[in-house]
Amino acid sequence: MKRGSTIIMRCSVIIAGIIMIAICSVMAWITFTEGKSATAYHVDYVLVILIIGTYIAAIPYFIALRQTLKLLDYIDTNRAFTELSVKALKTVEHCAIADFIICIAGGAPFFWMLGRSDGNPGMVFLGLIPAGVAFIIAVFASLLKHLLSDAIAAKSENDLTI
Repeated sequence: MKRGSTIIMRCSVIIAGIIMIAICSVMAWITFTEGKSATAYHVDYVLVILIIGTYIAAIPYFIALRQTLKLLDYIDTNRAFTELSVKALKTVEHCAIADFIICIAGGAPFFWMLGRSDGNPGMVFLGLIPAGVAFIIAVFASLLKHLLSDAIAAKSENDLTI
């Protein structure tokens, strides 16, 4: 394959990283502004949990983005059908599962409390969107990992046949 054949996918991965950096920056700004206006005894624990959860979820997110860029590099250099690609997909799968668990454990209760206080039960579904996206990515990465493993095994078997 030519080197630039995956350029659109690379751009989308970079944009996804920029979006997460923007989200974390907004959370840092909220922390700074809330910290200046809060008194010594007043702490909004729900907001603190949301901010910490966002930062914790960003770690596997960026690891998955890095592995995706590695996978695209393997595709560009004709190493797509190697164990390195399987390992990259396995890492993406595990990171997506970690993000799913973080979103369910931290995001869903936050949006449930937010929806309950506003009288809008639809807020829970808004909080489940990132968890659903992470789950879909985990399932898709797992499927690709198994398909790639089978393709590597078939390729290896064909290489042994004369």
